[in-house]
Amino acid sequence: MRNYLNKIVKVKIDRAMGTSHPKHGFIYPVNYGYLPNTISGDGEEIDVYVLGEHQPLDKFEGRVIAIIHRLDDNDDKLIVMAEGRNYSDEQIRALTEFQEKWFKSEIIR
Repeated sequence: MRNYLNKIVKVKIDRAMGTSHPKHGFIYPVNYGYLPNTISGDGEEIDVYVLGEHQPLDKFEGRVIAIIHRLDDNDDKLIVMAEGRNYSDEQIRALTEFQEKWFKSEIIR
């Protein structure tokens, strides 16, 4: 996963901001998607939080600014923002807490 840091990626958003999770019912406060044609530790495509965009999206191209490395799960998440933007670790934690609160993790830069 570390090889994605600082790379420009194209994200397919499958859970746009404001939509609800299909199983757990919570509402996504950020755009959430994946990198097509990749495989993560859970056997699915690599998941991505798109931060700093304030409207629902269906796709996004941006830079990977960080990785949420889950210590108790094998499903790390990329943090992607528009070129030239950045959030602190505290901002990333606050914006992803709706889902990451269930896991122990570290933020890799």
